[in-house]
Amino acid sequence: MKKIGVVRFLGTNCDRDIWQAVEAKGYEPQWLWYENEFESSDYDAVIIPGGFSYGDYLRCGAMASKTPVMKSVVEFANSGKPVLGICNGFQVLCEVGLLPGALVRNHSGQFIDKWVVLKVENSCSHWGENVETCRLPIAHGEGCYHISEHDYKNIKDAGQVWLTYEDNPNGSVADVAGVMNAGKNVAGLMPHPERALFEWMGGQDGFNFF
Repeated sequence: MKKIGVVRFLGTNCDRDIWQAVEAKGYEPQWLWYENEFESSDYDAVIIPGGFSYGDYLRCGAMASKTPVMKSVVEFANSGKPVLGICNGFQVLCEVGLLPGALVRNHSGQFIDKWVVLKVENSCSHWGENVETCRLPIAHGEGCYHISEHDYKNIKDAGQVWLTYEDNPNGSVADVAGVMNAGKNVAGLMPHPERALFEWMGGQDGFNFF
């Protein structure tokens, strides 16, 4: 059975949701506490859940990116193993340099909580490989994807743009909702697939992301 590490920071609030999503797919979740490093060989994949690590008091994901567990996550990612960051997890991966760009305040200046339609621009073999279009919920105040024009062209040409919004809710550059690293083993997205596993949740398009 595949072992999936689920990272927990102070302020993480979607960790249990991810745990249950991993179990629903038939894998074995294990907690990865922010104060501890871990051995890459002990896990098949790592997920950084959403939430508000350290209360987002400095900058979303900035403090979490400096924790001991992220040193191990970087080593894990650099070994080619799959890493997924969702919402705050996406912000953390950008802060630590595993993903390009940054997430900044929504153009509206308001927290957004709604369902959105997404298009898969480039397939990610580790996460949501068979997904083409989907409908997932978002819940963020700083989900606007920012990247320079030059760097955006580079990641677009390299096929690193993973997901885009059909109707851009936050002002993200080129409607970007998710990106991958150059090796395409690290991916991050602002929407929450773990909140769309079953019809009683409002939709089940998130089930195939894990």
